[in-house]
Amino acid sequence: MRKLKNIELNRLSVEEFKKADKMPVIVVLDNIRSLNNVGSVFRTSDALKVEKIMLCGITATPPHTDIHKTALGAEDAVEWEYYENTLDAIKELKKQGVMVCSIEQVENSISLPDYTPESNMKYALVLGNEVKGVQQTVVNESDVCIEIPQYGTKHSFNVSVTTGIVLWEFFRKIGL
Repeated sequence: MRKLKNIELNRLSVEEFKKADKMPVIVVLDNIRSLNNVGSVFRTSDALKVEKIMLCGITATPPHTDIHKTALGAEDAVEWEYYENTLDAIKELKKQGVMVCSIEQVENSISLPDYTPESNMKYALVLGNEVKGVQQTVVNESDVCIEIPQYGTKHSFNVSVTTGIVLWEFFRKIGL
């Protein structure tokens, strides 16, 4: 086997990406502290052609060197917008008919492998702060809460890892 060169990967340009069909998913980052996590979410969102990222609360916004360090330019391709308050972003999404899914450990959550998104629906995936998770007020406004099964000693995944797992599962189930 020969490792492929970047030029052989036939990736989209930023302009082509912006015009391309996207997966009907919006990522909502609820008060993410780490700029490296924000950058990683941009990069994963680019890879899976996410429609948009909503950066909320204390979540940093591009341009920023620490975001760029992990995003590697994806912050220029993936559309994003900033909301001072996550709840305002959620209320706006719900007005647009978007299904709001918080990724959180709550009573009566649905296990990610058991969740089947509908192909004709648009989804917002809310990911929470590295320590506190998704705010309870945001959980209260969510249409559903999805939980990733875990079997070790820790109670959560890193937020950028969680984003990758959940986005891949949505991509696998509904595609573009």
